[in-house]
Amino acid sequence: MDGEKPWLKSWPEMLTRELVYPEVPLFEFLETSARRYPDKDAIIFYGKRISYSELWDAVERFSTHLASKGIQKGDRVAVYMQNSPHYVIAYFGILRGNAAVVPVNPMLVERELEYILSDSGCKMVATTSELYQRIAPIAEKLGIDVICGHHSDYLPDEPELPVPEFARTEFDTGSATEWNEALKERNPPEVEVGGDDLALIPYTAGTTGMPKGCMHTHSTAIANTLSSVHWWNMTPASISLATLPYFHVTGMIHSMLAPIYAGATIVLLSRWDRNTAIQAIEKYRCTHWMNITTMVVDLLSDPDISKRDLSSLLAVGGGGAPMPEAVAEKLLQLTGLKYVEGYGLTETISQTHMNPPGNPKLQCLGIPDFGVDALIIDAETGEVLPPKEVGELVIRGPEVFKGYWNKPEETEKAFIEIGGKKYFRTGDIAYMDEDGYFFIVDRIKRMINRAGFKVWPAEVESVMYRHPAIKEVCVIGVPDSRVVEEVKAFVVLKPEYEGRVSEQEIIKWAKEQMAAYKYPRIVEFVKELPKSGAGKILWRVLQEREKQKGE
Repeated sequence: MDGEKPWLKSWPEMLTRELVYPEVPLFEFLETSARRYPDKDAIIFYGKRISYSELWDAVERFSTHLASKGIQKGDRVAVYMQNSPHYVIAYFGILRGNAAVVPVNPMLVERELEYILSDSGCKMVATTSELYQRIAPIAEKLGIDVICGHHSDYLPDEPELPVPEFARTEFDTGSATEWNEALKERNPPEVEVGGDDLALIPYTAGTTGMPKGCMHTHSTAIANTLSSVHWWNMTPASISLATLPYFHVTGMIHSMLAPIYAGATIVLLSRWDRNTAIQAIEKYRCTHWMNITTMVVDLLSDPDISKRDLSSLLAVGGGGAPMPEAVAEKLLQLTGLKYVEGYGLTETISQTHMNPPGNPKLQCLGIPDFGVDALIIDAETGEVLPPKEVGELVIRGPEVFKGYWNKPEETEKAFIEIGGKKYFRTGDIAYMDEDGYFFIVDRIKRMINRAGFKVWPAEVESVMYRHPAIKEVCVIGVPDSRVVEEVKAFVVLKPEYEGRVSEQEIIKWAKEQMAAYKYPRIVEFVKELPKSGAGKILWRVLQEREKQKGE
């Protein structure tokens, strides 16, 4: 077997190679922890402590409200929030109400929001007041009910950590159902869902500019939840610092679902702030911190970091971008911990590969985790390639999604049959070394990695073409030491606008049209774009030119 799966010789010691998954709905994890540890802190939110029994009570109340509004098995309900106790309650309340969660990025603007809510067919959306004015007109247009909370619902009178200004501010919630009103009654509906039922539809941006919903069942999410718990050795005594957004599959799995399954405590931050994160680690003695590498870079750049107490940390890891060697070395010197990188996608509800905690390799995807089979294939022929040869990474395992929502053709293209088994095509070009560790080389798909967020140039371009001054545009990623790749747009102006509009004006306009991580921070006006004989814009030529500039 080890010959077929060379990564097994690098498998962590004292860890079984397979897992057996409970055949229950996902929300049962919280119900069980509430029964086992009723008075234990499930969440610490800037000093506000919410016990497991209190959390489960709120979840059942939320599911009661959904049922009273006619939400049934198979219906979709969106969660459009930054991290807060509201998020956890809505997430589990939707599942307990037999419905499916549509997690929505709070950075999205109106156009993007409307597409996802409409495409998924959501019947209701849960949000918080700082986002209400953005969602309200869309919900009214689509006929969707809104439940809206305030961060003050769960903030303590005397916070123990610095609270972001938006969370301290009361915003108007219009005609939305107030959060506390929605939680008045407790009479949850009968459980009608099981492991094979639809639980989640997280959206990943499409290469053609149209986002795609990834259909995950209770079972696919359970697979990676248990994987996280066992890989990171999480126990009921663990204290997990949650700085990753919960709408993102990495934060959802590693910083919400895994701690709740284990009966651990979550120290929950609404937004990343390095000083607050350092204080949280010190005050609450956090043991686990899953993140994106840019957060570690930021935290370790604090001028007084060597004087701070990070000794409670037992596991620090994540991904989103390669970890610079110098930063990993600094983390090791300060904490004695090696940074553990992983790899996953929205289609696999987070990780498919993780580095062994005792023997990680830097800038490496890691080895396939529990139950995952990964191959490197020739992207054209589908031929399986041996170690050290570069090709497309394909994956099969218990966490792989069931397909794209309402997109059967896209779903069919996403899989390939090899040896009678169906593998998901990641679109990532990689190779496997002789120890079974996988490394990314490039991407088949034209994608920009900005601080761990996927940005699809086609989507950005389609928005920018709406500007009246733009004749042609080509968007690429350019190397950036802070965010890995920055979004840059080459713009050809219409003749009548030349000299009448500036690059900064285009950037300012774009910022208002799309999510904060998507809009181009750099715009360069050019007379023409390189094109093929057929008139196709040659984006790779521009990409290579930019790379050469930086060398």
